Parts: sequence; structure tokens; C-alpha cells
Amino acid sequence: MAKIKIMEHPLIQHKIGIIRRKETSSKEFRELVSEIAMFMAYEATRDLKLTDIEIETPLQKTVVKELAGKKLAVVPILRAGLGMVEGMLAMVPAAKVGHIGLYRDPETLKPVEYYCKLPADCEEREVFVTDPMLATGGSAIAAITMLKEKGVNNIRFLCLLAAPEGLKALSEAHPDVDIYVGALDECLNEHGYIVPGLGDAGDRIFGTK
Repeated sequence: MAKIKIMEHPLIQHKIGIIRRKETSSKEFRELVSEIAMFMAYEATRDLKLTDIEIETPLQKTVVKELAGKKLAVVPILRAGLGMVEGMLAMVPAAKVGHIGLYRDPETLKPVEYYCKLPADCEEREVFVTDPMLATGGSAIAAITMLKEKGVNNIRFLCLLAAPEGLKALSEAHPDVDIYVGALDECLNEHGYIVPGLGDAGDRIFGTK
């Protein structure tokens, strides 16, 4: 069954409180989303395996830890997921980046695919899928299904806000995918938006509201 981690770190909660405010500018919103993603990366990579290697310091040889050969990739769901990539890469700069393009049909609220470009060896990597909002769960479910169809088996999902409906749908559709959530909100409204939420994350990140 999927591991669901709701972030409780005071810095994450403080920064999420700021991005919820309607007066927060696009510039500040982008910076904060990146910072929150960076903090979340700490938790999402907590159980990566380490191995011992011998190195030489300026004084002597010693044994240190390094990641045990696990390749990483960050795959944002376009377009809002892009806002989390820089923060993730600040923590894992060697990670490759792929992109999945989905939009939500305003009538059916179902995801529609329009783009998918992944690293050539993505099936060998631990993949972190990013999307600021987990609302109905449709886009996340579709994106992860696409990854699995391309042979990717090690997947984690990171979002800033989630609605209970989306969290339930994603964990049931992909019980093998661990989910990391900045804050769990109350519900979805009649338009499929997270309440109290923070509005449209893509519009606020890119200044298109």
C-alpha cells in the first residue's frame, strides 16, 4: 500500500500559508513553491539507499557514504509542476528531468495528454513526479499510468496541496506509489478546485491569472 506523508515541518507550513494568500505576487509565489519543493525533497529522499566508498581527504583516506547507484529523475506534470523542479534539483542536481503534458478538460474534468518526453533510461531511475495540486487525482493517475506503460516502476509523487478525494483516488489507483503532501485541505468545490486551496497554481506561478 502507498505510503502517504503529510508534511508537518514548520517551515513548510509557514511557506504554504504565504502562497495561499491572494495578495502574494507571482515572483514570491514562484520562489516559495521552489523552496517548499526543496524542503519536501528532503523527506521524499529520506530512504534512498547509501553505500560506503573510500576517498582521500586532504589528511588521509577515509570511508564515506554516497547514494548507492540509484539514478534519479524529476518529472513535472506541465505546466504547474515545473514550479517544483528547481527546488528538487537544488537537492539532487544530478537528476534528469522529463516532462508530461496534461490538461484538465473543463467539462469532464478528465486529463487529456498532449506531451510526454522522458530521459532515455527513465525505467532505470527513481522518478519523482511533481504537481502542486492534487485535486481530483485524474492528472496524477494518468501521468503515473503513462510512466508505468513506459517501464518505470519506482515512482514517488509530490504535491503542495491535496484534497482528500484526490489523495484517495491516487492511492487506490497506484497503491505502489508513495505520496508526499505539503498540506491536506478540506475538499473539492463544484468546479473541482481544492478548498481553501490557493487558486490556480499554474496561473499564479507564471503570472497568467
